[in-house]
Amino acid sequence: MAQAARLSGFPEWLPADRIVEERVIDLLKHTFELNGFAALHTRAVEPISALAKDGEIDKEVFAVSRLHAEPGDAKNPLGLHFDLTVPFARYVVENAGRLPFPFKRYQIQPVWRGERPQDGRYREFIQADIDIVAEDTLAEHFEVEVPLVMAQAFGELAELGVPGVRILANNRKLIEGFTRGIGLTDITAVLRCIDKLDKIGPAKVGELLAAQAGADESQQRRLLEFARIESTTGAFAEEVRALGVSDPLLDEGLESLSRLLDAANRQQPGVVVAQLKIARGLDYYTGSVYETQLIGHEALGSVASGGRYDSLASTGKRTFPGVGMSLGVSRLMSRLVGRDRMVEASRGVPTAVLVAVTDDAARDEAVDVAARLRARGIPVDVAPAASRFGKQIKFAERRGIPFVWFLDGETGHEVKDIRSGEQVSADPQLWTPPAEDLWPTVRSVSRD
Repeated sequence: MAQAARLSGFPEWLPADRIVEERVIDLLKHTFELNGFAALHTRAVEPISALAKDGEIDKEVFAVSRLHAEPGDAKNPLGLHFDLTVPFARYVVENAGRLPFPFKRYQIQPVWRGERPQDGRYREFIQADIDIVAEDTLAEHFEVEVPLVMAQAFGELAELGVPGVRILANNRKLIEGFTRGIGLTDITAVLRCIDKLDKIGPAKVGELLAAQAGADESQQRRLLEFARIESTTGAFAEEVRALGVSDPLLDEGLESLSRLLDAANRQQPGVVVAQLKIARGLDYYTGSVYETQLIGHEALGSVASGGRYDSLASTGKRTFPGVGMSLGVSRLMSRLVGRDRMVEASRGVPTAVLVAVTDDAARDEAVDVAARLRARGIPVDVAPAASRFGKQIKFAERRGIPFVWFLDGETGHEVKDIRSGEQVSADPQLWTPPAEDLWPTVRSVSRD
């Protein structure tokens, strides 16, 4: 027999909140498909060797084993994927001969990480990814397209009451070139230190730069000055040059990020912002990198992030560079339906009409009415037990069902709007609820 066994980090929404989540996912799918992205669904497991980086796993991976394991299973241990990029890269390599390049795909699937649950961070959560992958070379304009598609997706979510966003952009070439230009060689250590700036502050980051990257006081100061630069235009490049650092990779990164900002602002002014402290800890990024702030909820951290990668997918002879972003659906849900609820569903069930059964002898007729309404696309349920009109109405009220259908009203078939009390004659072949009542809707929570 099932017993309560709560596990932290594995969200299980109530039905009304699941309606909100489904609406979010539907809007994302619609936006992605409008922009030419095709849907994919990859397997949940990958060989742990594929999830490891240089033989080491830098994510908290859930290992998967069979209760009735066979001797060969130990040779190729499996783990649940911790993101959708790694399985997508594997998918591209395996199917390269059948995919048209550049290939644009979206995936909306669960992923798993064994890290400690926190506000908006779960062990099992849904991500919505978009990526554009090419063969051998990837045009730079795709680095503009991806964040703008994600911005468009958030624009669609605004109809649900989701706040606006700022997409923060940087370029890995820029930060790597600056680091080399001041004489530091451990690029990975510098990136990981800068990536912690918002969490621990500049003083602690300076200490980390000294301890982990060997930075002296002058190098720490210039890195922190660099990381403070932010701009909505290409003017940030002059601020960087004013720091007196030169390196060919730095120049390349400055030019690339300036072009990204100029192109993005021509299409959606002010949405994409250059913020040079954005580092993105994953080593596979090689160009533009992005993080997304929910305006008014910056403490939640990035709700959509990603970047360009040039060598994640490769067969050895062929390379498939790409650029993509991942939106944390579950992280977004933590704000939409969390403690400070922002949105709500109009009801917790899809049912628009309850067909009342006041006498067991009439159940067959009730089932027939329900079938005729369903055939016309109206979601209907039949009362589970015969009872008085009042109990039928209370049953519907508890579930948020707006209409109750009576077989034996004064004029024959009648339908009652239990919110207004209005009751009218109805024909199951003709009657239709108002459009706003046909299916549950999602709306902003009023704070009045």
